[in-house]
Amino acid sequence: MAYPITQTPIILIGQSPTLTQLDKPADFNPDADYGYSNTNYLLLRKIMSNVLGYDHNQYIKDEILTPLGLTNTFSSVHEINLVDLMSGYYVGYENDFKALDQGYVATAQDVGDFIFALNKGTFFDEQEQALYASLYKYEHTGWVLGYSSIARYYKDIDTVVVQFINTNGDDTVMLTEIIYNRIIDILTAQQ
Repeated sequence: MAYPITQTPIILIGQSPTLTQLDKPADFNPDADYGYSNTNYLLLRKIMSNVLGYDHNQYIKDEILTPLGLTNTFSSVHEINLVDLMSGYYVGYENDFKALDQGYVATAQDVGDFIFALNKGTFFDEQEQALYASLYKYEHTGWVLGYSSIARYYKDIDTVVVQFINTNGDDTVMLTEIIYNRIIDILTAQQ
C-alpha cells in the first residue's frame, strides 16, 4: 500500500527532481482514502537512482523496455525527433507543448504491448504476478500538459485499447471518457 504524500510544489531542475516540502503531513491517514500523486513517483525514481548507483531510466530500459521489445518508448522528448511527436495543446492557449519534457514518450503500439504483457502474465514470474495483481490494476490513465491517455486491457475480448488525446482543458476529460467508452462498446458488440 502506497501512502500518499501531500501534493506539494515540485521543482524540476534538468532531469533531477527536487522534492520540496516532504515534511508536510499527508492529506489523510493510511488506508483512509486514495489520492494520486506524481510526487510519489518522483521520490521513487530518486530512490531508484540512488540505490542503483546509476540513472533509473537506464534500469527501466534494460529490465523492462528491452526485454519486452518496446523500441518506441523513450524517457524524454530529447531522445526523439520532435517532428515525429504529435503536437499537444491546452484549450485556450495557442502554445504547442510537445517540446516540454514531461516524462516518458511512447507509441500507442508500445503502450498496448506493455499493458498486454502485464495482464497476460508474460512479464513477471508467477510469484511477482500474484503480488502485483493483488495490488494494482494493470492499466494507465493520465495526463500531462497538452496530452492525455487511456490504456486498458479487456479480458472478455482479449484486447488492449489505447487512446491518445493531444488536447486537454475544459471538458476534454469527460469527452475523452465518452469516446473511449463508445469505442469499447463497438469492439465488444463485434465479438
